[in-house]
Amino acid sequence: MTARVILHMPERFIAGFAKGKPPLLYGRIVQTLTARGLTADFAADMPRAAARALQDGNLHIMENGQVQAQGWLNAATAYLEGFFHVDPKGVQAASSIGARAYEPALIDAEQAARYAQMLHARFTARRHSRYRQMGAVSALPKGAIAVFLQGPAPIRQGQAFASFEDMLRAVVAGAEGRAVLVKPHPLKPELGAEIIATLQAEGHALIATEANVHDILAACAVSVSINSATAIEGFLHQKPAVIFGRSDFHALVQTAHSPSDFPRALHAALHSPPDYTKALYWYFGQNCLDIQADSFDDRLMAIFAAAGFDAARLGV
Repeated sequence: MTARVILHMPERFIAGFAKGKPPLLYGRIVQTLTARGLTADFAADMPRAAARALQDGNLHIMENGQVQAQGWLNAATAYLEGFFHVDPKGVQAASSIGARAYEPALIDAEQAARYAQMLHARFTARRHSRYRQMGAVSALPKGAIAVFLQGPAPIRQGQAFASFEDMLRAVVAGAEGRAVLVKPHPLKPELGAEIIATLQAEGHALIATEANVHDILAACAVSVSINSATAIEGFLHQKPAVIFGRSDFHALVQTAHSPSDFPRALHAALHSPPDYTKALYWYFGQNCLDIQADSFDDRLMAIFAAAGFDAARLGV
């Protein structure tokens, strides 16, 4: 039987196709299939249990999914705009990248440096990030600890090793005289403001900021978050990261497994940083799909084949 490719997306994504404005990844998947004489079907999201039970011989791709079952792949933005996970295990913190070995000694330094320059041109030089950022340049204290708050997802999904409040308390207690900057998540500013107000009411010295993420990362000494994209985004500014949660880039950062573990993690981050260019190349260049890369189509088809859906099974 020839297998079909079925894209499970939110209704707004499907509507985007009808309006001629398809979502970036799925529009490119359709282009890749069309170039090979194939088509894709669209379907709504479905609960994880129902997805696992659906074994119809077709290849299903779930937006922001965590489906681990034969015939299923999960897709989502991989932290930087234009980079994606299409993964049999999950996305972001749950992606299969977290189980892969990071061996910097095996990475070509010159190739990694060229790749990092490309990323700097796409993001750092333009002060561009995945979410809308302040255009004006902000003056910020140098050498601060920059804490990036997130939405409720890492807490709700059991990825966090501390609450946002306990993470901030640990950072203030272990700052060793450094200023502590705190940026709410751009999509959840009210949640961030509430957390900051709670800590300030307790007498903790926090500097709330809405500054462009690139200005913050350029000024700070280290970033701290549960498992925010800013942890790895900071590598564009040669800044190490401490995280308080599970991630698929844990090999590149220091993880505080509890609030009391923060001083150790901070010392390690500041005194044993990764090779930033090799880390960026390994994560994005070797383990993610880049919508702008010439290799996108071939790498996507290789992912399909690894999932059991090679060209022959898809009817190419």
